[in-house]
Amino acid sequence: MKFMTTWALLPGSVKSAAQQFLAGGGGEPEGVKLLGRWHNVDCSGGFTLYESNSPAAMHLGAAKWAELIELTTVAVIEDGEAGPNLTAVFKS
Repeated sequence: MKFMTTWALLPGSVKSAAQQFLAGGGGEPEGVKLLGRWHNVDCSGGFTLYESNSPAAMHLGAAKWAELIELTTVAVIEDGEAGPNLTAVFKS
């Protein structure tokens, strides 16, 4: 499954979060593949796209950042999967 995490730095955490990231804290746990990470240009947060079949591994990755960053993670699907569902429900 693919998961999208949006993240926002907690007030006052920019320096600590940057230090943790630069020290290798951005690495993903076993069972989680990083597909891409984007940072807001104002340093307020960003979003990351992962692939994993393990909610526990996703939780482990989130726990490493919980004191510095507010995280929201949702499962996502691509257009090729969403289109047939929308056709099935909304086709007139």
